[in-house]
Amino acid sequence: MDPLSPHGPFSVLAYPYQELIPLDEPQGLVHETAAPPGSAMVWDLSKRCRRRDIPAVAARTPGMALILILPPAERITPKTPLLEISELCRPSAILPFHPRLDPEDLTDLLRAGPDDLPLAVTDFIRFRGLAVDRDTRHLIRRTVELSREIRTVEGLSRALYLSRRALGRRFVSRRLPVPSHWLQISRLLRAAIQLQRQRHTLDAVAVGLGYPDGFSLSNQMTRLTGVRPSVARERLGWEWLMEAWLRMEQREGSLELPTGTRLGPTGKRAQRTQPVSTGPGRPGRGALRWRGTTPPLGRSRR
Repeated sequence: MDPLSPHGPFSVLAYPYQELIPLDEPQGLVHETAAPPGSAMVWDLSKRCRRRDIPAVAARTPGMALILILPPAERITPKTPLLEISELCRPSAILPFHPRLDPEDLTDLLRAGPDDLPLAVTDFIRFRGLAVDRDTRHLIRRTVELSREIRTVEGLSRALYLSRRALGRRFVSRRLPVPSHWLQISRLLRAAIQLQRQRHTLDAVAVGLGYPDGFSLSNQMTRLTGVRPSVARERLGWEWLMEAWLRMEQREGSLELPTGTRLGPTGKRAQRTQPVSTGPGRPGRGALRWRGTTPPLGRSRR
């Protein structure tokens, strides 16, 4: 397939990021295993920009990035729901109109990472539906920000002007992972972004982030997320790695993830579509229909 060939309003960019895979409807990505880690939904608003598509796009597979392509400027009117889409669907990137999309350019966007990681993480938590009050959300954001320099919970609690016990109680009482895990996932997200953005060795990235060596970083990432650094390097983006950590915390019993909800276009909770089993080996209704040459890949074993 010509990488610059025309496509419909919805498509998926997935590993190995060589082509845009057409997606018939956004409802095809509303359950946990619909797309492999590191995938991104692409919504070309120049092809279709309907309010009724917003709930399905907002309910896409958790941890899946969204790239919006704007329509031509002359076609944007006061009735075009761009603000609703941006607020309720949480795009990772918004691009100006282009008649032909190049998967390589979109791949570079995923590889670049967010400009403001602390803001992106707290925004992801809000979008994910976690019930986090304002003060705790501020602590999470500061933890991600401080993870550039701070390596220990003791250092973190001093920087936040809280005792280690008080800091721990704040998170545990709200049924959230302990502060040390928030600090470590923040460092691991930084490691994943650097591995994707730069072709440095694992040891170089690890030492730059304060780990003794690459082996220590690898052990930490595998323990907290179930993902190896080699996978984090090749599967682009960071949201899917954050989601892998949340799932791990859920299995450990330190976090209760919301089930089946996203914000709908009215600002109210909208029930996510659930897959309907159609027999062994066959996708349920709403499963992604892959029409490209790239088959869906299973999730990494954890």
